[in-house]
Amino acid sequence: MNRILFILLLLLPLLGIAQVPAIQTEQDTTATLAVKKVSPFNTGFYPVGFFDFDLKYLIKYNDQEGLRLGLGGMTNKRLSEKFRINGYAAYGTKDKKIKHSVGGSYRIDPESKTWITLQYRDDINEIGAAKFLTDDRVYSVFEPRLVNVTQYYNIRTWQTNIITELTDKIAGEIRFGRSRIDQLIRYKFINNGITYDSYEVAEATASIRISPKTKFFTTNDGLIEYYDGFPKISAQITKGISDIVNSDFNYTKFGLKLDYYVKRTGLSSTNFLLEGNLAIGDVPLTHLYHAYPNSPNKQEILRRFSVAGRRSFETMYFGEFFSDKLASLQIRHSLKRFEISEAFRPELVFITRHALGDLSNPEAHQGINFNTLDQIYNEAGLELNKLIFGFGLSFAYRYGAYHLPATKDNIAFKFTFYAKF
Repeated sequence: MNRILFILLLLLPLLGIAQVPAIQTEQDTTATLAVKKVSPFNTGFYPVGFFDFDLKYLIKYNDQEGLRLGLGGMTNKRLSEKFRINGYAAYGTKDKKIKHSVGGSYRIDPESKTWITLQYRDDINEIGAAKFLTDDRVYSVFEPRLVNVTQYYNIRTWQTNIITELTDKIAGEIRFGRSRIDQLIRYKFINNGITYDSYEVAEATASIRISPKTKFFTTNDGLIEYYDGFPKISAQITKGISDIVNSDFNYTKFGLKLDYYVKRTGLSSTNFLLEGNLAIGDVPLTHLYHAYPNSPNKQEILRRFSVAGRRSFETMYFGEFFSDKLASLQIRHSLKRFEISEAFRPELVFITRHALGDLSNPEAHQGINFNTLDQIYNEAGLELNKLIFGFGLSFAYRYGAYHLPATKDNIAFKFTFYAKF
């Protein structure tokens, strides 16, 4: 509970603006959008002269680092319209270590907004948290699931990226990188008779995100996204290449994601998120897939009381499942907000989540106990959101093939935080 009180303190500065309406309303004009656009809680950046401070680096919390304090950002066009310098530094109060990154970007094609970047990063990553490169463009002032993550590895990586907007509705990115992986838990990977606890990985990744209904308006800074429309389609392929720059493994990974949102005239809405991932070859657990679990490994329900994620499995425990083949479906149905008063308009959301996976060679992964999702994982729940200052409550129940013997172990009870700035 001390952790929850601490999280609440982190969120206090946000409360005064938590109920500002979203910018994608019919009453918004180009002028009002331009005013809202300069808010750091819309863009994620706070400009000071020629440097934009990135708000997501300021303060976080997780089990590995404890309180993570940081500072970072990038230069803006006041310094140059052709190149940018970026970086960050962060310190964990629990692990007593400094993480950092530094890099630069050069604009090679103003018409298509194409940049080439070079970056060095020494930090930690969550085990099994494969993500789409183009998802990095989506800013969130608060990332609730990170509070509960327990399994990390250290990564030191050099990478170069080509980032482009093929059209105003299609974003793409290509990345080449070489990484050194060191374990922070007792994990070993056995491959071709060799046991690895540290290894080198060289990867080439291509990612694309299509948002056919995204809307923009034009300012002196160029196109600004003010309505993040649906559907969104993301696709990605990653190739791990052995025998170059001392890389140890050869593998291929595929990812496909469909995010679809239906809003009805009665002001109810339904969001469908369908995602599939496949890994082939010599892939260590660090680079495989989990289904975004979000249940702390505690026995009592109240000790698991924490922050519900946006798209995570609330009853699935950290480190419980890993897969090299994984498909998941999440459906959220939101009712029309209750008009109790002008200031008090809570929202009831019904949620169902399902996942199915498999792992070809589980005996190759040593030192960590986990299961595979070779049967369908089922979870149902509800959220009562925006009760006060963006805070609400969440309840989820685990049923089906992976239902646990003790009823309390199948229950997740948490608070939610949804705010629009």
